[in-house]
Amino acid sequence: MSDQAAAGTTEGQGPVEIDEELARHLENKREELFEKFGIHEEFPDAVLEEAEARTEDVASEIDDELDDRQDLRELTTWTTDPVDARDFDDALSIEKREEEFVLWVHIADVTHYVHPDSEMWTEAVERANTVYLPDHTVHMLPATLAETVCSLVPDEDRLGHTVEMHLDRETLSFESIDIYKSVIRSDERLTYTQAERRLDDPESALHEESSLVFELADRLHEQRKEDGSLVLNPRRDRAHTIIEECMLKANKAVTHELMWNRGVEATS
Repeated sequence: MSDQAAAGTTEGQGPVEIDEELARHLENKREELFEKFGIHEEFPDAVLEEAEARTEDVASEIDDELDDRQDLRELTTWTTDPVDARDFDDALSIEKREEEFVLWVHIADVTHYVHPDSEMWTEAVERANTVYLPDHTVHMLPATLAETVCSLVPDEDRLGHTVEMHLDRETLSFESIDIYKSVIRSDERLTYTQAERRLDDPESALHEESSLVFELADRLHEQRKEDGSLVLNPRRDRAHTIIEECMLKANKAVTHELMWNRGVEATS
């Protein structure tokens, strides 16, 4: 843009634009925040070199992993994120069977690439988290890694951790839980607005899967309210409800598995 800078985007609309003076003001404020909280953007050269090396020959590395992982690449899978998201770290799959729903929540397997003996691990521990500001992100991991092999982009094989939940169709209680390493292949990357449109258009791709997962998510949401769960945003749209409820159910599944089958203290 010649005389305006994009400050961000809004679902269903074009970029929000600001003038150069306000853009400079925001940048100065950002620098003040970074100084105040000890946030640094630049990664050490050793971390960047290590991240770059981990993104080489990805296809062969994933092929080598197939013997030790469940191959879910034929399973219909998709991600849903804000329109301006740069990396996609979780994805969904769903099936409705005679007596159960089967819900898969897939998370990008960052631990395959970042381990305690690596420079990236040391840097990530120091940073603690990714920092999100309007139109600006300070990654916990180098973007080279976070936006490539650790992002569940469409039509690319990716390593993941999968929580597979078999839920009773009547009670939505866990019939079985399986947590394992996987290889997945996302069919599509949706924004929240696109996900809403897929729900409304019976002719669109993923309409059947989107409608099915919303049916489940809506029931899970109502069930939580009946159980006394605090609902902070009752006006949340269908697409956000899907992601929120599926992630909550996956978290409960992991907690259940840790506590009851592995003897680890955990809270959901």
